[in-house]
Amino acid sequence: MGSRNKLLALAYQLRLREPRPESIGDEEVEQSGGRNVVSRAGSAESALKVATSSLKGGGGEARFRPKRAAVLVCLFEGEEGEFRVILTKRASRLSIHSGEVSLPGGKAEEGDKDDAETATREAKEEIGLDPSLVDVVTCLEPFLSKHSLKVVPVIGILANKEAFQPRLNPAEVEDIFDAPLEMFLEDKNRRGIYGEFLGEEYLVHFFDYEFENKKFVIWGVTSAILIRAASVVYQRPPAFLEQNPEFKNNDETLRRYLVKSRGDGHVLLLVLIFISHLGILPIGFRLEASGPSWVSGINSIVGLLIHSLAGDRLKAMP
Repeated sequence: MGSRNKLLALAYQLRLREPRPESIGDEEVEQSGGRNVVSRAGSAESALKVATSSLKGGGGEARFRPKRAAVLVCLFEGEEGEFRVILTKRASRLSIHSGEVSLPGGKAEEGDKDDAETATREAKEEIGLDPSLVDVVTCLEPFLSKHSLKVVPVIGILANKEAFQPRLNPAEVEDIFDAPLEMFLEDKNRRGIYGEFLGEEYLVHFFDYEFENKKFVIWGVTSAILIRAASVVYQRPPAFLEQNPEFKNNDETLRRYLVKSRGDGHVLLLVLIFISHLGILPIGFRLEASGPSWVSGINSIVGLLIHSLAGDRLKAMP
């Protein structure tokens, strides 16, 4: 009875939240160059998409309309009374984000009436979670992934965990596990990587986690969403810097740079997009702690490649 009361209290708390701003939709993203959404994802690759649209637009305002997706942040109560979240490891055969940890979810389909239906439908398809078992209580503000998806986190509560018997879709999901939500507010088993992009640093969080003798790494937009969700649920900020506050305008900086230097910008942009699709953070990055030697090697190669194409338009990165 106590467990159910705790979940009911959480549901009540989350329903009292102010709804996520609908103004952060396609129209505002188009007008603002996506700044509000990019700042949440913390991904420099997102800024590249804005810049591409700007170049195609002939020097006018950036026209950027990302496709919509939704993920399910499905919470239940663990044996020790903690809130836990369901996560998956994507199938290795997938063309995008293969083998990475993610939240259940996917792209919106024409028949979906809202983000909640998208998230719960995808969760049923991927892991066999019956939507009737999930009490959707709120949605968070959108995040922008590096593949130009506007991802809406949908928070749902699974009161009867025993009723959920996972059935994985092998074409999409390789594994399923759960983790304590509060770990995404703690500075334990966390690594931060700083990327440098046009002279500004952005931060990506990596959480190392072990579950039933299996090791997982939770990072990228998934870790960003879980940090935000944990902050909302526990009503406190993380014990670490969530994101460089100056990075939120980086997409606008890049847009102006590429419009001004249109000739070199096309070539530079293609190179950066190619590098990002290889899974390498653009321009260069460094670990918070001392990292492996290959990090500096990648920095050097990327730096030489970019500077050979763009000349001295960009300052050399360390």
